[in-house]
Amino acid sequence: MDIKKKLQDEIDALSYELHNQLPMEIRRAREHGDLSENAEYHAAKERQGMVNARLNQLVRRLAEMSMVDLDKIPRDRVGLGSEVAVLDVKKDEEITYTLVTSEEADASSGRISTSSPIGRGLIGKEVGDVVKVTIPGGVREFEILKLTTIHDMLG
Repeated sequence: MDIKKKLQDEIDALSYELHNQLPMEIRRAREHGDLSENAEYHAAKERQGMVNARLNQLVRRLAEMSMVDLDKIPRDRVGLGSEVAVLDVKKDEEITYTLVTSEEADASSGRISTSSPIGRGLIGKEVGDVVKVTIPGGVREFEILKLTTIHDMLG
């Protein structure tokens, strides 16, 4: 399925929930009286905040995806959206990275930006390549063990 269509479908569903279903639930819960002890009201308000945050995230993601030309992302080499399993040669440790935009980067969960030193070092490489990357702590050497590109994920 087209990732943009998938994002748009989720946006549509959440938007309907936010603007139609949740206001009704909140209105119904308000009719029960005292809001300080009204579990339905608090649950609906909490859900409203979560849906709103997710909706904003998806709208930003769709805008980013609209600017990305998927045809320019290689099918057999590391690129934006790729999941790459590498072997840290010195530590003899396998690490998996997902290459994302700088807005989505979260190094603690393995989501690294394509503009980070490791991201830049991996871009354009393929399985079997050995890459030396200079990072603030020195030089790391990675062997690319496995690669799943954004095209593989989209089917």
